[in-house]
Amino acid sequence: MRALHLAPRSALAIYAHPDDADVAAGGLLAQWASEGTEVHLVVICDGAKGSHSPLSEAAALRETRREELQSAADVLGAKSVTSLDWPDGAVTNCEELRETLVGLVRTFKPEVVLGPDPTATFFGGVYVNHRDHRETGWALLDAVAPAAAMPLYFPAQGPPHQVSVLLLSGTHEPDVVADVSKTIDTKVKAVLAHDSQLAGDADAIRGVVLERAEQAGRPIGVAFGEAFRCVELVF
Repeated sequence: MRALHLAPRSALAIYAHPDDADVAAGGLLAQWASEGTEVHLVVICDGAKGSHSPLSEAAALRETRREELQSAADVLGAKSVTSLDWPDGAVTNCEELRETLVGLVRTFKPEVVLGPDPTATFFGGVYVNHRDHRETGWALLDAVAPAAAMPLYFPAQGPPHQVSVLLLSGTHEPDVVADVSKTIDTKVKAVLAHDSQLAGDADAIRGVVLERAEQAGRPIGVAFGEAFRCVELVF
């Protein structure tokens, strides 16, 4: 395990649901934004099924989650937010999604792309990393390595762009930790912006976020961290 030391000019975070980027990498994204990195966020799903209540109305929840997403992105200092509005549970690593992601990579030209590690499925016997996360991870990997960098893939999406580094969150094989001690409060605030997902227990969510960040930071001796699998793309 090593400390992550990157200062990219631009970064693109690609996640499935409106709150995923904040939970997985909100501290790092906020840190980079505060240092001048152009942080762009792409969310695949509309979030309209993100409720345990059968009384929830999908259309109303979709709009609520869109507003929460923008509020959280503003907290982090993101330069842009792109919502692709796929239905929850319907994400698949298909040509349509890969082409869309290639176009976004070529538009924003990030040095670093962040997203979920699709190889991680089971966590501690209590959680299954579900389809939207896994399929988003596979699609972003295929879009970045190699499609976005190769001119004959999806030529209508513009000239090729080579991403330098992939940071995959929610992984069973982390090898880098970002020190987010300076921005942990910002991360917590961004996570709590997703009020529809808190079940009325913001204090408990705050505690979970802090506990996980403390655990992630220990291997490199910092108060709070975020762990990733790091892939440095050779070209």
